[in-house]
Amino acid sequence: MSTLLQINSSVFSDNGNSSTLSNEFVKSWLAKHPDGKVVVRDLAKNPIPHLDSNTVQAFFTPAESRTIEQQTIVNLSDTLIAELVNADAVVIGVPLYNFGVPSTLKAYFDQLARAGVTFKYTETGPVGLLADKPVHFIAARGGFHQGKASDSQTSFLSSFFNFLGINSINYIYAEGLSINDAKDKSLTDARREIEQAAAA
Repeated sequence: MSTLLQINSSVFSDNGNSSTLSNEFVKSWLAKHPDGKVVVRDLAKNPIPHLDSNTVQAFFTPAESRTIEQQTIVNLSDTLIAELVNADAVVIGVPLYNFGVPSTLKAYFDQLARAGVTFKYTETGPVGLLADKPVHFIAARGGFHQGKASDSQTSFLSSFFNFLGINSINYIYAEGLSINDAKDKSLTDARREIEQAAAA
């Protein structure tokens, strides 16, 4: 049985454009994998705590020396990492907020990046420890940013997942969503790409 991990990061939850398109990806994926399993993380409904000193200290404390509070912190990270490891494919809905990813998505990423768990440092540089798998980013933007300096998301997202060892990355852009003359065509094009990507 195949497993799809769905991460939605819009502050509007299911009402956000990125979440709506991400949900459509899931629908198409299930049509191709009728016996498949979907694990959903909605970061608006269930936000991940932002990184702080207690979290960092818990990550770097050996398991046998952790306090109960530290182990509770690590348990969340372990759960999120296990969801990613056990997934056969991933779809992430990403709106563009102030030229970056939502802070809740960054908080989620901070729980995934664990030295000695999801990556390691070597004499020749960092090495990702996760197995490669397809990760689909559905990027919803009010304006047009793809290929421009204002698109800080694409390079960041690719760099982060490459750092963990995941290189099979696909982007589906829905741009100009705040521009009436562009919105309908952009959504139509994105939905076509979603259907193709989910069926692959």
